[in-house]
Amino acid sequence: MRLRRSVIALVTVLGLALVSACNSGDDKNKAADSGLTKVSYLTSFNTFGREAYAYVALDKGYFKDAGFDVTINPGSGTVDVMKLVAGGQADYGIGDFTAVVITLGKQKLPVTTVGMVHQRSMAAIMSLEGYGINTPKDLVGKQIGDQPGSTNTVMFPVYANAVGIDPNSVKFIPSPPPALPNLLATKKVDGIGQFVVGQPLIEKADPKHRKAVTLSYGKALPDLYGNAIITRSDLAKDHPDQVKKFTGALLKGLQDTVDDPAGSAAILKKYVPNTDLAVATQELTIMKDYTKPADFTGPLGEVDVDRVKTIIKLLEAAKAIKQPGSVTPDDVVTVSLAPKA
Repeated sequence: MRLRRSVIALVTVLGLALVSACNSGDDKNKAADSGLTKVSYLTSFNTFGREAYAYVALDKGYFKDAGFDVTINPGSGTVDVMKLVAGGQADYGIGDFTAVVITLGKQKLPVTTVGMVHQRSMAAIMSLEGYGINTPKDLVGKQIGDQPGSTNTVMFPVYANAVGIDPNSVKFIPSPPPALPNLLATKKVDGIGQFVVGQPLIEKADPKHRKAVTLSYGKALPDLYGNAIITRSDLAKDHPDQVKKFTGALLKGLQDTVDDPAGSAAILKKYVPNTDLAVATQELTIMKDYTKPADFTGPLGEVDVDRVKTIIKLLEAAKAIKQPGSVTPDDVVTVSLAPKA
């Protein structure tokens, strides 16, 4: 009897082990059969409406169709995104192209850009009606709240040079991004660094419902690009097909966002529940003119080498790049991987 029980127990254990082994093998085979490449992606800054296009590409299966299993994480500004991508903590990210060029002029991080999200810069200084800021000249002597290292702060000397004011005549007050709307509404600062799409958010945060006053860098410097797609230099060099497929899927989401701001805001809310649909929709509606300006006829994501050269010269003239000739287009963008007409 004991022998029989022992045999039965042994058979049971072996049977369970066999089932477990088969299930484990099945799971591994399913993962292998999916053929999807795991990819991590960083937004340019947090998960505001302006970032919806990545979630649209995820939700509509564009990433999956291109062969990717994408994880989207909120970024915290261009410089941080560049460093995380360079260090391998993310494969792709979004950052302001001018800030990318300025940063690479200071330190040679192993990153490159492979396409443009915005054909015009969205960087700006934003104030409220009645604060005495209506033109760029009004910035002189004013205090501007912004996060140190932000696109708006890094680019300000270039903007100041273009509008004819001394960048040192404006004081930037280090301020955490979530606090900026309230700092402006309570007039603890005269203005804040903000992307132009931040207008509805700023106006909603003001209890007095004053209109926002926007001083757009892109209007003064029309050659400047806005956000660009960033990846590691080695990924661009060793796996160009992967980069092209990822960029294509992301830009497909961007096209849908341009075509349907409200629908894209609704998709964002599925993934980011605290999204304000009205504000996100307004942001995306404003963003359309920067993604595809009226005079732009190329494909989404297009990069013009001559324009990149012009941007570098502008940055050298404004001394944002200290050593003329130290940065070339090849140092900042892999044009061969960008969409072409």
